[in-house]
Amino acid sequence: MTDQHHDTILESIDCPEDLRRLPAGQLKQVCEELRRYIIDILSVNPGHLAASLGTVELTVALHRVFHTPYDRIVWDVGHQAYGHKILTGRREAFPTLRKFKGISGFPKPEESEYDAFIAGHASTSISAALGMSVASALKNESDRQVIAVIGDGAMTGGLAFEGLNNASINPNNLLIILNDNNMAIDDCVGGLSQYLVQITTSQAYNKMRYDLYRGLKRMKLITDNRRGIILRFNNSLKALLTRQHNLFEGFSIRYFGPVDGHDVDHLVKVLHDIKDMQGPKLLHIKTQKGKGFKPAEESATEWHAPGRFDKETGIRIQPETLDAPQLYQDVFGHTLVELAAADERIVGVTPAMPTGCSMTFMMKEFPARTFDVGIAEGHAVTFSAGMAKEGLIPFCNVYSTFMQRAYDNVIHDAALQKLHIVFCLDRAGLVGEDGATHHGVFDLAYLRPIPNLTIASPLNEWDLRNLMYTGYKEAERGPFVIRYPKGKGEKKDWRNALQLLPVGKGRMLREGKDMAVLSIGPIGNEVIKAIDRVEESRAASIAHYDMIYLKPLDEELLHVVGRRFSRIVTVENGVIKGGLGSAVLEFMADHGYRPFVKRVGVPDRFVEHGSIPELTHLCGTDADGIADAIRNCLEYV
Repeated sequence: MTDQHHDTILESIDCPEDLRRLPAGQLKQVCEELRRYIIDILSVNPGHLAASLGTVELTVALHRVFHTPYDRIVWDVGHQAYGHKILTGRREAFPTLRKFKGISGFPKPEESEYDAFIAGHASTSISAALGMSVASALKNESDRQVIAVIGDGAMTGGLAFEGLNNASINPNNLLIILNDNNMAIDDCVGGLSQYLVQITTSQAYNKMRYDLYRGLKRMKLITDNRRGIILRFNNSLKALLTRQHNLFEGFSIRYFGPVDGHDVDHLVKVLHDIKDMQGPKLLHIKTQKGKGFKPAEESATEWHAPGRFDKETGIRIQPETLDAPQLYQDVFGHTLVELAAADERIVGVTPAMPTGCSMTFMMKEFPARTFDVGIAEGHAVTFSAGMAKEGLIPFCNVYSTFMQRAYDNVIHDAALQKLHIVFCLDRAGLVGEDGATHHGVFDLAYLRPIPNLTIASPLNEWDLRNLMYTGYKEAERGPFVIRYPKGKGEKKDWRNALQLLPVGKGRMLREGKDMAVLSIGPIGNEVIKAIDRVEESRAASIAHYDMIYLKPLDEELLHVVGRRFSRIVTVENGVIKGGLGSAVLEFMADHGYRPFVKRVGVPDRFVEHGSIPELTHLCGTDADGIADAIRNCLEYV
């Protein structure tokens, strides 16, 4: 803790039980201190700022009312759970957030018993919490409360609606809290609406409602199987009074709200009033992303993950970028605009990541041809397939880790029909501080078995541009996948003249006679450094081939390698099982070659969070690790 927090209330809170012992009048001060502490730490240790600032009061209210960790709080996307971490025994460790060997940026059950469920991908909270609620009932733990906290963006994901649908038919006492920061799901409609908020959340109202139900049941006018009639009547009455119908009540889930998500005292009251109600229920709270820090309030997208900043002035501290190479995502964005300007059939699609993947460039130039479909990766793929079926050429940009969620859509809706879609997988490979939930290391392995796919990865920015151009031109091949990493490329002069890269053809980057190194993607630049180091320290002649395409493989090149070399090293920024190394082994075995093959890639485990250099060193995929693998391979007899 910094000196300015000496003798604060927050310093006295080492667990939620400490929070529950405080006088009610101190909760607002706890919120102020919690918000300031988040700002203090994140100003020097980058993380996801705006979302957690918006949930400070909700976090305090939840841990005040519910007996965590016995009661379960399931967060949807961990961006909003920093306050939760601080209040649950990790205040002193909070400065290590997202650092190597520090605490995770997302809820992580192995880190704390207060983290009920892992939360890195969106829209999972309702389904997971419903499972917990049902499990508690089956285990005769009827006193256990389960709460799902879902952010507004996560409600655009289909899994959230699958969970809602199932919650409406399975016996459970799940509480869903919708954290709505101006998504306008259900606008406030003035005084009558506020009155209904008060009456429908009051203990008196709900006692009257329950007594009515019991009376009708005694008169045999209603049974447990038909209790939904009462709920639907109540919902219809509310819809009549407010002149609007509510989506959630259409699922037969009791709806309360909207309420002010920044009034901690009122939140505590409402949560106390509704927590013991039987059946599924949803509390809709209205919050402001970035609450309490003016720059973040005014530009929540920019301050989602702002990097380092001056907490007094709100000025973001930008790293030195003079004459630096472009980010791969920006090269993608600029190249897409270039291609789209030349062909009006080109459209852009992204699931809620237009800024992150730089599709904002196309949104600005061609807004009618660019689509942000929300946190709905499966829909993004099938939506793209529909447009492709009608002759458009979608460039569908999905972060590699999130494309896992659209696997069936890629197979059934895109590949099976051999549709002309260019899938651009951003953030491929190890991504750094976001950790295991966000590393894009599985794509090469999970996409390789799918027929009709072309799978490629660029060595540098020129290759990325050329692969985008090739994918655009190769209309008959079916879906064309390009994967590239987070961060900067290699070249300052990245805007080359576009040219086709022959599909299924690799290239020799370096001649050699003692052994061959086969790589795919930007990790080939680390291979170049590694070979230089090895050849400087020992008499060795090492060949280097950039495969470019994982599928189709350059079999002509592999035949040459198989005939010439008895030692081969394969290198990829993806899982070691199922990717390039596995493909090379399969080819050599199928064609009767018997080289010694050493595979370098991400090991068969979930990799923790840390900086990319720290993680590549951990996995042996940096230049040092690759050099060690080359030396070991050279020593093989």
